[in-house]
Amino acid sequence: MGYMYIDGMKIAFDKEKNVLEVVRKAGIELPTLCYYSELSTYGACRMCMVENERGRLEAACSTIPRDGMKIKTNTPALIKHRRMIIELLLSAHCRDCTTCHKNGSCRLQELAFRYGVKQVRFKDHRDEMQIDSSSTSLIRDPNKCILCGDCVRVCREKQGLGILDFAYRGSKMKVMPAFDRALAETDCVNCGQCAAVCPTGAITVKDETDRMWEYLNDPKKMVVVQIAPAVRVALGDEFGIEHGENVMGMAVKALKMLGVDKVFDTVVGADLTVVEESREFAERLQNGGPFPMFTSCCPAWIKYAEERHPELINKNISSCKSPMQMFGSVIDELYGSDPERELVSVAIMPCTAKKYEAARPEFRKADGKRIIELSLTTQELASMIRNAGIQFASLEPEYLDSPFDMGGSGAGVIFGVTGGVAEAVIRECAVDKSSSYVKEMREIGVRGKKDLKEAVINVNGKDIRIGVVHGLKAAETLIKKMQCGEIYYDIVEVMACPEGCIGGAGQPFALYPERDKRARSLYHTDGKVGIKFAGKHPTVSSIYTDYVKGRNHEMLHVTYGKKD
Repeated sequence: MGYMYIDGMKIAFDKEKNVLEVVRKAGIELPTLCYYSELSTYGACRMCMVENERGRLEAACSTIPRDGMKIKTNTPALIKHRRMIIELLLSAHCRDCTTCHKNGSCRLQELAFRYGVKQVRFKDHRDEMQIDSSSTSLIRDPNKCILCGDCVRVCREKQGLGILDFAYRGSKMKVMPAFDRALAETDCVNCGQCAAVCPTGAITVKDETDRMWEYLNDPKKMVVVQIAPAVRVALGDEFGIEHGENVMGMAVKALKMLGVDKVFDTVVGADLTVVEESREFAERLQNGGPFPMFTSCCPAWIKYAEERHPELINKNISSCKSPMQMFGSVIDELYGSDPERELVSVAIMPCTAKKYEAARPEFRKADGKRIIELSLTTQELASMIRNAGIQFASLEPEYLDSPFDMGGSGAGVIFGVTGGVAEAVIRECAVDKSSSYVKEMREIGVRGKKDLKEAVINVNGKDIRIGVVHGLKAAETLIKKMQCGEIYYDIVEVMACPEGCIGGAGQPFALYPERDKRARSLYHTDGKVGIKFAGKHPTVSSIYTDYVKGRNHEMLHVTYGKKD
């Protein structure tokens, strides 16, 4: 432990890795445009400069704290320095702020306001660059890029893909895919983490709320919405509600006020996935493989496997559809043949890759129509709520609609956090359904924020080795070790986003402390729900009896590789 003097205050430090974190510990919000504690330190923006006791400026993000160190954070020199940086950035930046997707949440806009930048004294000599809207999930506008490198680092360090990188030098420098290809022409998996960390509108999630409004205002359309587990613990962030609070009932109410006909819980679809995956896993155990069985819920992981590990497709990866698509098939069976009103099935998801999944040919009906017509993110739903003038924080919760008003089990709820799918499947496979076994499952090590988690648990007399990863770079490391024979697993869960769906790019942006609150909220909900096993929930039983009717493979499973 040591002590620093920050603006005259004596502040203790211990495990903080840089001066910036110590300053924030002191309650001072130093401005940054390129720093995230979960990524490597880049130090490009120079906004976090502090003044040392010799009057020299140092970048707080790349300076290690020293015992007795004295710094100032808000001197006239620093204010002048920061204003100059903002001016220079704005001079080479598209300034159509009022029509920008990030208006109101742009970090550059926020800092320009904070430091009172009223004019830009420098001319923009850069040529206007083409906007890339080729992706089903993302839009890239290089005219709004400030070269912070956040997107480059998150794609390389968390996903191991390196789709984006710096090109050229000096005033001609820009961030782009190799050879300036469109995103749709690259190996981009649509995870959207680049958009999540982008401080401006240079990379944004493709907004489809206009389509949703059209559907809602068409009397010939019946709009049915399902809400993913992770959405309920993140939506409230957009409206000043405590991080991690479960606002499912309020979300239902808001959707009804928007004009949605039916609102259901994707937890029901997650329960179906648990039942089908556990049956598939049991068959593999009985038949001696192939192992490991990889989970199939994450569309970004599926696309990654198709491009980097095609040997796993339709062999090691489970044939189960994602919860969104499973429940979508059930909803279509229930409402798809209404002669008076055409079904529009919509999913509210924490994930940008779900937009890509919804458009895949494998998830279209015989007539070519999508099973899920539209996948909206948590942020898109929040935007619609604000657009309608709904005071979300003051809403009274409303119940889900019948016939799925009972929702689902605790097993389906924890799909929203890393390790949840594996835990739910093993729960279902086990003959022992006692509360003590459920407690044992909680403590074996599949929960938590580690990139790679390993666990061994006895299931019906056999030791089952479980691997859980989040982030595709961690997944690649695991696959390589398995191929080399270093490690062995019976079942592996893969999620592309940090800590699973709670950290999806469609969610309000959150770092670990906020994501941890979301995770704890989902686990708390699991603890409160009386039914912990998907197969024991009456809603699931009725679906198999009334809608699936023995067509399990047709409705609930998929073979990848179909072409238009």
